[in-house]
Amino acid sequence: MGTRTQRRRPELAAFLRTKRARVTPADVGMPPGLRRRTPGLRREEVAQLSGVGVTWYTWLEQGRPINASPQVLDAVARTLRLDPPEREHLYRLAEVPFQPAAESLVRQVSPDVQGIIDALDPMLAVVYNSRYDVLATNAGYRDLFLIPETLRIGVPNVLWTLFTLPEGTCPLVHRETELPLMVATLRSSYGRHVGEPAWEEYIRGLSAASPWFAELWASGAVAPPGPRVKTFRHAAVGRMRMTSQSLSIDGMPECRIVVYSADDEDTRAKIALLREHRERLWPPVREEEALETVRG
Repeated sequence: MGTRTQRRRPELAAFLRTKRARVTPADVGMPPGLRRRTPGLRREEVAQLSGVGVTWYTWLEQGRPINASPQVLDAVARTLRLDPPEREHLYRLAEVPFQPAAESLVRQVSPDVQGIIDALDPMLAVVYNSRYDVLATNAGYRDLFLIPETLRIGVPNVLWTLFTLPEGTCPLVHRETELPLMVATLRSSYGRHVGEPAWEEYIRGLSAASPWFAELWASGAVAPPGPRVKTFRHAAVGRMRMTSQSLSIDGMPECRIVVYSADDEDTRAKIALLREHRERLWPPVREEEALETVRG
């Protein structure tokens, strides 16, 4: 048994004992029974409610080197009424790969997150969920991407926009290399949502709208998100090279802030020009209307 396992097992034992002590029989619909020497549930009660053997659970709580499956840990977590961070902590201590519980995608951001991306202007910033839905943008992002063509599509999703815009009006240059990577990144997120109706409908809809997406999706390629240098185009200022960085957001699972910064002086000057003349370079759209459009 490795050093990390030796350290984690006592932590696991202490964690389970603490959480068991806080759950009363009444919490789980059991009669109080005879007088109890310690607060909370007994080990055999946790085992019974979790559908596992008393000996196995006792060994788990004693920190013995036994194997635990995700299904069994989930059952124990439900019995002990663990919240999501506690459930994840249980998995880590038991050395079982953690998968977040299936949940609906986040579809909006808090005023604090909106304020953060607004403060990044003139850098371009956007909040995506794992399906590339656009949840929030700042003015710099809208200068480049909120063009009449994207507004007409009417779907606040980056992949849907990039795959359905004609190549000549698409803001992304080098689509032949960039879009396959984005689809591979999408698939790495899809693994956590296989079978979920919203995700399956999204994949079917985009596959129907874009044969190229369907072809790329069928390839099965998988890639994690990461920093990239991308080239974009704008009708008023031409091409711009930008570096993208992704930042996770506490309390918003599977969401990230993506920030685009100029990769060279020419791009920096073009971003400044867009910012200076943002009311004149594309048909005026009031900011609240623009936000409503990208949020859906």
